[in-house]
Amino acid sequence: MLNFRLNNIKVNAALLMGTALMLGACGGNSETDSGLSGNIQIDGSSTVYPITEAVAEEYRAEARDVRVTVGVSGTGGGFKKFTRGDIDIVDASRQIKPSEDSLAQANGISYVELPVAYDGLTVVVHPENDWVKDITIEELKKIWEPAAQGTIKRWNQIRPEWPDQEIHLYGPGVESGTYDYFTEAVVGESGASRGDYTASEDDNVLVQGVSTDPNALGFFGYAYYEENQGKLKVVPVDDLNDSNGKGAITPTLETVKDGSYAPLSRPLFIYVNSKATASPATVDFVNFYLDNAAALSQEVGYIPMPDELYKEQKQKFAQFAKGTQQQGTQQ
Repeated sequence: MLNFRLNNIKVNAALLMGTALMLGACGGNSETDSGLSGNIQIDGSSTVYPITEAVAEEYRAEARDVRVTVGVSGTGGGFKKFTRGDIDIVDASRQIKPSEDSLAQANGISYVELPVAYDGLTVVVHPENDWVKDITIEELKKIWEPAAQGTIKRWNQIRPEWPDQEIHLYGPGVESGTYDYFTEAVVGESGASRGDYTASEDDNVLVQGVSTDPNALGFFGYAYYEENQGKLKVVPVDDLNDSNGKGAITPTLETVKDGSYAPLSRPLFIYVNSKATASPATVDFVNFYLDNAAALSQEVGYIPMPDELYKEQKQKFAQFAKGTQQQGTQQ
């Protein structure tokens, strides 16, 4: 169970006590009885989901008449809904693609992109795997490129000193932004991957697969490793193309934040539909998100951005919301 749930119990208890004391005197307070109401629909990345759900859970305690629903259909699946106008906010573990942007424009949807945290795509094996001490980007490419399908099947095909045993691969499905980012960073082309691996949009399924298979190798967002590190073994990654010659780097808060865990460090995003800013509740929620993303992203296993970047995102969102509201008034 993630730690933020314990904090929620404390928050809810405090809010209930404060409400009980103030109901007779003034009918509520501006923080927990602000008059905000409505529905906020969010969907998308399984990687960003833990952050957004943590934010939503805290927000529900503060604005109890606002219903925040957070789904998980993968970044690609989320953008499909977002560009049709079916949801207000999309969680994304990659930036929007030109084809998705064109679809949004065709449907009269404008949006703002807001980075909310950093992530390090994490390569993992089973804890009983005692031969993989590190792996290079070139070796990952050899495993995952389309040409590897039906050809690269055994560990000793990667390094001769590794055992002559089958390698079992686990990774995100094709709707996942993690899949897109990994294939672009490792193979060199987004979406270019072998297809004969166990795929799932649910990272917990991938964790379960790797943690029960001594011959497994998989990848997913850092938070899922952090939460399950007792059942998994992280693999340091060596980018041999890096002229600095840093060697194999393990993903940590520090190495992701300073960019030394390359090329598998990345930003995580939410995108907000301009039409959703007509709802005061949505505007309030996004501001709440940006105010709390640093603490909650770290609490659920991700890496917060510097404080000044969150301030910049709040300013960007305020200008976006003001602009779209003015356009709506003029119409």
